[in-house]
Amino acid sequence: MLRIRDLSAGYGHKNVLNGIDLDVPAGSVVAILGANGAGKSTLLKAIVGLIGRSSGTIELDGKPLTNESADRTLKSGVALVAEQRELFKSMSVADNLLLGGYLRRGQADMREDFERLLDVFPRLRERVRQPARTLSGGEQQMLAIARALMSRPSYLLLDEPSLGLAPRIVEEIFDIVRRISAEGTSIVVIEQNVNLALDVAQSGYVMETGSITLAGTAAELRSSDTVQAAYL
Repeated sequence: MLRIRDLSAGYGHKNVLNGIDLDVPAGSVVAILGANGAGKSTLLKAIVGLIGRSSGTIELDGKPLTNESADRTLKSGVALVAEQRELFKSMSVADNLLLGGYLRRGQADMREDFERLLDVFPRLRERVRQPARTLSGGEQQMLAIARALMSRPSYLLLDEPSLGLAPRIVEEIFDIVRRISAEGTSIVVIEQNVNLALDVAQSGYVMETGSITLAGTAAELRSSDTVQAAYL
């Protein structure tokens, strides 16, 4: 389980997050809902160590994640797919994928994972030698997710995976999210499409101005008057 208690974090001397409590059970999908500016992306950055915490604790399977750097958090099994995707645009699809496994370099099964992920994302196999900049937006999102999976994370954090994509591509990406979850990877997903997020998640949290204001199962959130009025 990824367990967060009383987490406060932000930029410089200004806190964006205030006393966040959140649980991600092993093997589950958890949705983080909220308007723009609620602090959702900041929460993911604080989890992986891209910004420092001013207070609170994060535990991963019972072990504390202290204010580690992002590479140490990745070694612990937590990978982030950022909203901007952060691909190396001039490099090929293959090289982007292999860089995703840089912490595993030298491991014999790394190539097996490379081939397996190209099976999961067949569009990437078709374009494996192309520069990442030549991919469509949906293909770039697939590459960003596949690259994160090359590190074999126990917990995958997805920040707005459907942003700017055509509905057909969004459905394809969320089908892949379901497959990844079914194979045992725990997922935290920030998603503006609330119906879609609650379709794929077992539970979720609603954030407002850096705080958790509502939590429950996906069914409970879907039936909540607050969620209905604000997001559905």
